[in-house]
Amino acid sequence: MTTPSHMPFDPGLQPERTLLAWRRTCLALAVASAVAVRFAGETIGVAAAVLGILGVAAAAGGYLRAAARYRRAHEGLTGTGELPIDGMALGLVTITLLLIGAGAAAYVIGVGVQRLAP
Repeated sequence: MTTPSHMPFDPGLQPERTLLAWRRTCLALAVASAVAVRFAGETIGVAAAVLGILGVAAAAGGYLRAAARYRRAHEGLTGTGELPIDGMALGLVTITLLLIGAGAAAYVIGVGVQRLAP
């Protein structure tokens, strides 16, 4: 019995749950990037805004890439039965985490420098 291409591949909906998990992760990272700008803006100024914009952009790229990966996975599973693999979404999420970490480090260093300054 073949599955029509417009229907989900399997009854457990694993690709769909994976897509939703990636979407939640990317949205959380975008919010974390925006919040980091709010807190670090006073301390590191324009650099916080640049890091925040880059973080939100990387999270949005991961969000879009996860959707594209889902479409390819669905087509592959319903067509050839093989699951195509790529790491682009993971790479974009990693970049977002690194940008948030860089912003947090700059904030901590900036606060330390302000407290040490007379």
